[in-house]
Amino acid sequence: MIVIPAIDLKNGRCVRLIQGDMDRETVYSDNPPEMALHWQQLGAELLHVVDLDGAVEGVPRNLELVGRIVRELAIPVEVGGGIRTLDTMASYLKAGVSRVVLGTKAAEDPAFLAEACRQFPGQVVAGIDARDGYVAVKGWTETTSRRAADLALEMADAGVCTIIFTDIQRDGMQTGPNIESTRALAEAVSVPVIASGGVSSLSDVRAVLEIERFGVSGVITGRAIYAGTLDLREAIALTRKER
Repeated sequence: MIVIPAIDLKNGRCVRLIQGDMDRETVYSDNPPEMALHWQQLGAELLHVVDLDGAVEGVPRNLELVGRIVRELAIPVEVGGGIRTLDTMASYLKAGVSRVVLGTKAAEDPAFLAEACRQFPGQVVAGIDARDGYVAVKGWTETTSRRAADLALEMADAGVCTIIFTDIQRDGMQTGPNIESTRALAEAVSVPVIASGGVSSLSDVRAVLEIERFGVSGVITGRAIYAGTLDLREAIALTRKER
């Protein structure tokens, strides 16, 4: 299992939101590429980037900035937020992104997801964001009537290489990841699952490590490493020791 630092982009800056609320932000850096390099220097093996503006507006708003981040790093970068077309996916991959994360579009258009997996094998990650077990879309502004576990099975069948599961109510709250729901999702599908939302300390990373054997391949952390309640280098050392 690996620990994956997150960079959320909004108006060209590195921010963190509370429960996905665009009006409840904390700005951590005006230089996202510099922040990305910092996480790499601490030992990160993969960087998770979210275009928050794109997630809400439905079109990429930080493509150029993402390209700058990719050029700064030697480690792979995955990107999500506002990716709704195959052309957008191709643009990100051409810019050097290793894989793209589909959320809203994948949830609303199974045929599109299947075609994306066919055209870009091994480079499509499905992002499932849930509130009370139900899928949320459009930058978490709308909650659907679909259960996260059902959608995960469909996405795995479509050919995604990984599923990122985010519990919205824990995201940015540092109250600990939803271990039970993450484990249940991982056991239900045949592809690796990455846990996201709520990580606050090294004990939370240990808790996710306990369910690694069920198919959890990583954990994304954001606010905790920015606020200093989780030492990224220490968390990475812990997961490497367990490999």
